[in-house]
Amino acid sequence: MTTIPLDPEIERLKHTVPTRDLSVELLPEIRATLPVQFPELSDAVERSDHMVDAANGVVVRVHRPRGIEGSVPCVYSIHGGGYIRGTYDMDDAKFDRWCPTYGIVGVSVEYRLAPETSYPGPLEDCYAGLKWTYENADELGIDRDKIGITGVSAGGGLCAALALLARDRDEVPLQFQLLDCPMLDDRQITPSSQLDDLVIWTKQTNAFGWRCYLGDLYGSEDVPYTAAAARAEDLSGLPDAYVCVGGADGFRDEDITYAMRLYGAGVPTELHVYPGGPHGVGLFPNTKIAQRYASDREDWLRRKLARLG
Repeated sequence: MTTIPLDPEIERLKHTVPTRDLSVELLPEIRATLPVQFPELSDAVERSDHMVDAANGVVVRVHRPRGIEGSVPCVYSIHGGGYIRGTYDMDDAKFDRWCPTYGIVGVSVEYRLAPETSYPGPLEDCYAGLKWTYENADELGIDRDKIGITGVSAGGGLCAALALLARDRDEVPLQFQLLDCPMLDDRQITPSSQLDDLVIWTKQTNAFGWRCYLGDLYGSEDVPYTAAAARAEDLSGLPDAYVCVGGADGFRDEDITYAMRLYGAGVPTELHVYPGGPHGVGLFPNTKIAQRYASDREDWLRRKLARLG
């Protein structure tokens, strides 16, 4: 059995966020009991929901700091959840802090979930929200030349795929992509993807998530690179990237490889790997490793926004 040591603080706390078996039958219950606490929000940010694709029920939530004037940069966010669960409510607390701190508008997208909607539906939902944001930038007080994207876990996988799709369609210019423990490779061929006793997201749950997202494509060699970004052969022309992942995360190897390939393709890329960090390290916010993980990520975001001017 292959394992990797967890950070000592997280080892003591891992029982507080148990790993669950997944099945289509259990999804309604699992979706209703997300392991996420929604803290009380401040009144420093105005929030408004907008329907961007009525036919598919795609909604975005716009977060704008009160009292700010003119056009400001935008961070477009895609929530995580293994492609099978999650909600854009998960981004509320992040933007409650980021928007006034960094002087940005945040936009989070409510995309359709698998298996009810498999690829390319969720990705097209994310693209529809991004394009709507770009086209309505003036009304939203967004500088359309200062838009970056971010995502966590499956949201990070969608974020990487969205960067590829935006490059190929050449309709929405992006300035950066912040990929937080992204879910990139459906093939599960790396050593870390086969680790035993993974916390939060195991090799079994990973296979289930990909199977739901890819549908009939799962297990084939016909999976498009916009479905699983690790399959992309050409990474040139993509926006600057930040990739972070825990050393005890099943996504570790695919994320490190993707970051190295981005850099090799001429994309300015910063990679952070945290020894002993599991998938979902943010679920242990009071640990030193989680605080360092968040601090490094936000330091890069601050520097990136400062360079945009």
